[in-house]
Amino acid sequence: QVQLVESGGGLVQPGGSLRLSCAASGFIFSSYVMSWYRQAPGKERELVAAISTTTGSTNYLDSVKGRFTISRDNAKNRVYLQMDSLKPEDTATYYCNARNGPSRLWGQGTQVTVSS
Repeated sequence: QVQLVESGGGLVQPGGSLRLSCAASGFIFSSYVMSWYRQAPGKERELVAAISTTTGSTNYLDSVKGRFTISRDNAKNRVYLQMDSLKPEDTATYYCNARNGPSRLWGQGTQVTVSS
């Protein structure tokens, strides 16, 4: 069964950290560019971070550069998003995405709330 399952979301105070994890199954994980997107209420979904298949090259949304780190473990079929120095504006549902050419896969999302 092809699926992406996110975990690790929750409520955290400003300045805190969370680590999101996405477990992939049912497809050749190492062949897919992996990304994290987020969507806040009333806003469009935006790309937060992406990581290439094998070289590990990454790119980030400007507002999270220096605070978030995306990584992947091709042996475990997992992608991670380490989020540090969280801000209230980071509050959103975070989605894992897998992309290979025209193929797009999405997870169900995990909620991140940054609030005191």
